[in-house]
Amino acid sequence: MHEFLQQLINGLSLGAIYALIALGYSMVYGLLKFINFAHGDVLMIGAFAGFYAAPVIHHFLPDPWMTTAAVLLWAMLLCAILGVVIERLAYRPLRDQPKLAVLITSIGVSLLLSYGGQILFGVNQKAFPDLLPPIRISLGQGVTMSGNHLLVIVVTLVLLVGLREIVLRTRFGLALRALSQNRDAASLMGVNSNAVISLTFAVGSALAGAAGVLYAMNIHSIEPLMGTLPGIKAFVAAVLGGIGSLPGAAVGGLLLGLTECLLGGSFLSSYRDAIAFGILIVILLIRPSGLFGSSASEKV
Repeated sequence: MHEFLQQLINGLSLGAIYALIALGYSMVYGLLKFINFAHGDVLMIGAFAGFYAAPVIHHFLPDPWMTTAAVLLWAMLLCAILGVVIERLAYRPLRDQPKLAVLITSIGVSLLLSYGGQILFGVNQKAFPDLLPPIRISLGQGVTMSGNHLLVIVVTLVLLVGLREIVLRTRFGLALRALSQNRDAASLMGVNSNAVISLTFAVGSALAGAAGVLYAMNIHSIEPLMGTLPGIKAFVAAVLGGIGSLPGAAVGGLLLGLTECLLGGSFLSSYRDAIAFGILIVILLIRPSGLFGSSASEKV
């Protein structure tokens, strides 16, 4: 029971990170109906943004919690700008082209970011600084939660609530929902589709930037190819929850993180990655629309 509860805490933390990344996939797919495979590499940029900014911010804000908050905000801002630039330069010119062209372009942008990162940051791993002091919170029965895990869960909850409020209670959220239903009709009603799509990329990339810092704080090291595996797993989480569904992306991320960590404490620990991708195959075979997705017929 002690081991189970401890892995449950670890799974909630990992699943929260997957949820943040998966939300970006779902937001873009809900609007443009394509998968932005460069999204995982935006996470890597966020981690490196936090790595280089942390010593400078700590010099002006010695309090570790304030330093961590400032690093998160900086990574989110930088990744939001990067997301807008990627959309403007790489995806917007191909918006009316076949989806395959955009998909191939997203893979090219992913390779550009990851291998460009090797040129800029070097190929070796770098130790991510400990932004928070070593904190252990006892939950009873020998189960503990680290300060990093607590931070991941709290930040994810705050960002999820904030995203929900943005989608449901702002004009941008109304325009986002309108475009996801029918882009042509929304444009005829005066919705600026270019601005809404750019803002969607900004919000999704900002969430990936926050996830990059949180992920780096938990694995304690970063390198230019670090975004590939969590990016693909977050895509699995988005498909599991229902690609295009924001609640589905959050639930899918939590389920995948819990599954990985619970398997990590069993004899199947060596196969946790294979099982994660096995879940994708099973979901596509049994329920291609995911847990929260809805099947829709295409009109010719």
